[in-house]
Amino acid sequence: MAEHDDDNSLFRDAVSGARPLDHDRVETPRRKPEPRARMRREDERQVLEESLQADIEQMEWRNGDALRFRRPEVGERTLRKLARGGYRVEAELDLHGYTVREAKEVLREFLADCEHFGWRCVRIIHGKGLGSGHRGPRLKGSVDGWLRRLDVVSAFVSARQVDGGSGAVYVLLRY
Repeated sequence: MAEHDDDNSLFRDAVSGARPLDHDRVETPRRKPEPRARMRREDERQVLEESLQADIEQMEWRNGDALRFRRPEVGERTLRKLARGGYRVEAELDLHGYTVREAKEVLREFLADCEHFGWRCVRIIHGKGLGSGHRGPRLKGSVDGWLRRLDVVSAFVSARQVDGGSGAVYVLLRY
């Protein structure tokens, strides 16, 4: 029984500074309600509306995806052949290191040379925009827009991985 007395005295010593509670209820911790957006349905409706109005090809380059464009007279089969690298690339332009303004002028001169020599398929390397930081690929978007507005361009599509992937395009020219 000596051990029993020691245990009791140890317990009394351990709780000697304790005071009785003012109440006899135990509060259970409240769970926070699940967070939910107040305007979720409106936000979802707005995103859907924007996606239906946006030019899908413009959205693709913003996301770093492949570029793809063809005029109505260019068939889907021709575009697929271009995408597979089925045309011989006769000239190449690398726009790395150029500002947007410089790149526009260099591209214009390059396409004039292509017309002079009668080249049909060329590769333009615009880069993936990895050095552009948070601004994203500036040259890629600019090249996309310029090529779409030029009558000399029949179609273009992002290159195969071995030729630059989404950092380059094969361009089919009409002459």
